[in-house]
Amino acid sequence: MNAARLFRLPRGILIAIEGIDGAGKTTQAKLLAGHFAVSKLPMEIVTSKEPTAGPWGSKIRATATTGRLSAEDELEAFIEDRKEHVAELIEPALERGALVILDRYYLSTATYQGARGLDASDILRANEAFAPRPDLIVIIELAPQAALARIGTRGGANAFETLEGLSAVHAGFAKLGAPYAIARVDGSGGPQEVHAAVRAAVETALAQAMMAASEAVVRDDSIAPEDKAAALRALLVRV
Repeated sequence: MNAARLFRLPRGILIAIEGIDGAGKTTQAKLLAGHFAVSKLPMEIVTSKEPTAGPWGSKIRATATTGRLSAEDELEAFIEDRKEHVAELIEPALERGALVILDRYYLSTATYQGARGLDASDILRANEAFAPRPDLIVIIELAPQAALARIGTRGGANAFETLEGLSAVHAGFAKLGAPYAIARVDGSGGPQEVHAAVRAAVETALAQAMMAASEAVVRDDSIAPEDKAAALRALLVRV
């Protein structure tokens, strides 16, 4: 039996990078993907972001210049965009055993639309009816005042990029907890400092997944001893 096939986790690993505008999510998602791309991690690395570049995602992005949709219409657009994203990219990548890194996911939708007055719990349930739950949610935490200062240097502010809006979203992220696996990372440092903390959290999640996979190999009596040993050597790599 091929040891490489035995290495494959039963399913890939889904990591969502979350936080308020200006927290540095996009930078951290890129740094994380870059790190694993050159590491010895024997997994395909897939990165994506939401809203996507698809028709629904493009509609959402266009509202930055055309004007904000109602909370209900905006939520519908995010859900339709995510359904396409899950079906076309996220689920196929997870089925292939990939490490999927997302710059925003449905936790953002629940938090941002919750700040507009919709029920965040209902939004989470609606999304989890079709969207896989992340194996790890990394929330980059940054004080709203600091985030607003960063945003001011890049321009292109949107409706949430006010102190009041960012504070409401920040409070929403602070409420997230069980049953989600969450790593909260201080985003006030420099990009590489924050990256080190993000990477450590993700490497811990990967190590746990690989240990669980190795235990499954040990328990599987259908695998020949020599193949089992080869599979375990492949699994127990440093990430």
